[in-house]
Amino acid sequence: MAVAVASLVSGEHRMTDRRLLNICFHGIGTPAGELELGEDGYWISVDEFHRILDEIMTWPRVEISFDDGNASDAQIALAALEQRNLTARFFILAGRFGAAGSLTEVDVRELRRRGMTIGTHGMDHQSWRGMTPSIRDRELVEARHRIADAAGGPIDEAAVPLGRYDRRLLADLRGLGYTAVHTSDRRAARVGSWIQPRFSVRRGDTAQTLRDDVLTESSLIQTALLAGKGVVKRLR
Repeated sequence: MAVAVASLVSGEHRMTDRRLLNICFHGIGTPAGELELGEDGYWISVDEFHRILDEIMTWPRVEISFDDGNASDAQIALAALEQRNLTARFFILAGRFGAAGSLTEVDVRELRRRGMTIGTHGMDHQSWRGMTPSIRDRELVEARHRIADAAGGPIDEAAVPLGRYDRRLLADLRGLGYTAVHTSDRRAARVGSWIQPRFSVRRGDTAQTLRDDVLTESSLIQTALLAGKGVVKRLR
């Protein structure tokens, strides 16, 4: 199996191009802790989560990830992935270890032991744009070390909190040796690219609405607009 989030790249599903669809989940079921403003918009029911997994298993080339380090990653998502012989990337918030409704260090070690990839989402779920040197160290370095200690191995990939990034941040991440950066730009990615755009699953999404959103061919204008937004973020 290649280093992929979902092993769906074989047989009749193999695509001739290098387009990759990254699907990102956040919370599943009922939150067990207090949510930050806006986070409830990314929680879906357990039944819908299973239906969406079954749907995206039929797509050509898909990778799956989870942001925020919610307890539902270990309590619900892990078993559902294993039942379907899938793997995923889990981007952890180090500052939430031990908080109600969040993963523990033991959970993170178990996710990795069972074949999942662990990455960093930072420390405090704040924007990584315009950070002071001390906050930069806390978010990009200290959080990485804490997650690595929990996982029992190196952390080489990052997911940008809140979808916000700029040229300086990307330079910092490259300089720190991160091998991939995952964003929330809602467009297809390219296999092997350092920046990996993702489609976030949101409250109200169903297997069908997600299929319509992700698989429907965008017009040339829509494609150009989405690509342009990413260019603006990288250059500002």
